[in-house]
Amino acid sequence: MSLPHAILTALLEKPSSGLELTRRFDRSIGYFWQATHQQIYRELGKLEEAGHIRALQPAQRSRGQKKEYEVLPAGRAELAAWVGRTEDPKPVRDALLLRMRAAAVVGTGGLEAELRRHLELHRRQLAEYLDIEERHFPPERDSVEDRLRHVVLRGGIDLERFWIQWLTHALEELEGPSGEGG
Repeated sequence: MSLPHAILTALLEKPSSGLELTRRFDRSIGYFWQATHQQIYRELGKLEEAGHIRALQPAQRSRGQKKEYEVLPAGRAELAAWVGRTEDPKPVRDALLLRMRAAAVVGTGGLEAELRRHLELHRRQLAEYLDIEERHFPPERDSVEDRLRHVVLRGGIDLERFWIQWLTHALEELEGPSGEGG
């Protein structure tokens, strides 16, 4: 049920068209909540039907013009209620972890290369997050809103650091005590 809440959040930050929303998901929200363009457009329709958002009337009507949406009071109330709800953590579902477990049964062929590939991907993601932090969160940006956005980014930074450390350890374990490999 979180995709509609992600969309409401994005629209409260800035009224947007469906295309603008998908671009924003690709650049920011998508770092922690993935959605395809089709899912976003489908959810916009459901939110509009539920009375949580509405399409803004353009100043000048033109053919092929994108609908821009804004959040209605009912949508803001739904989002506020959702923020205050309790929710248990979700179990981790990661194919790499499952593949490592399978490798213990069928052998490690190709596993080391995949672990190294993942390690590099997490290093790149960490570098991107650190760059975003440097560009968008200077010390003078100290409003509650900025601090909350920053703590979300810090969560991503910490997760990337966790994966880098864990993958490094996994590679060391794969090599064995004397570096002989698996």
